[in-house]
Amino acid sequence: MLHPDWPLKEVVGTLSTTRQGGVSAAPFDGFNLACHVGDNPQAVAHNRAQLQAQVPVPIAWLEQVHGNTVILAEEKYDITQTPQADAIFTRSRQFALAIMTADCLPVLLASDDGEEIAAVHCGWRPLAADILARTIAHFRAPTSRIHAWLGPAIGPQAFEVGEEVREQFVARHQAHQNAFKAQKNGRYMADIYALATQQLKELGVQSVFAQAQCTVSNPEHFFSYRRDGRCGRMASLIWRK
Repeated sequence: MLHPDWPLKEVVGTLSTTRQGGVSAAPFDGFNLACHVGDNPQAVAHNRAQLQAQVPVPIAWLEQVHGNTVILAEEKYDITQTPQADAIFTRSRQFALAIMTADCLPVLLASDDGEEIAAVHCGWRPLAADILARTIAHFRAPTSRIHAWLGPAIGPQAFEVGEEVREQFVARHQAHQNAFKAQKNGRYMADIYALATQQLKELGVQSVFAQAQCTVSNPEHFFSYRRDGRCGRMASLIWRK
């Protein structure tokens, strides 16, 4: 497990899993937490139970669809559902919010008093569709009091994209062009950490902490869809203390 290094440890709990541990067989070995990738359902259930044992409240899972829908987990939220969304927000102490990734960028958000929290799945499509702005809009705290943690994701040396991806971001904001490096083949290397950080700071979130470990280049610790195709998923979680 990875534990975010940020100044909110007294008011929120957080963790980010790796692929190590668990009971899933290859190519999902070992700590796969996703039900949709073709893994043995009993193995996934075992892994999720193992994770739940380390978290003091029930985990709220999403069916992530690379969109920009934000789910609000209020006091009467049905923890048994898995709604289609790419971000989840709460003011409740009853749930831990989970985002699954295997190259996409997990972003955890919290107000400095820990009373408002969110987990966001920031693949390039959700980022281009303003998933961060849509999530932060639910916070009552001013953005100057919101902190962000960026977890392990595909690194800028591994994230090759086409011109159409660059165009979507640059059309949104000219500053995003600095997150793309042109290649001789006409494509670009994209820095998803830079894109998310730029968007956060545009929104007024200045306190950004990154655990910038490349999932593609570290097969021992991380699943990577771009590297392996068929693979498991890690999870990043946040909950109120």
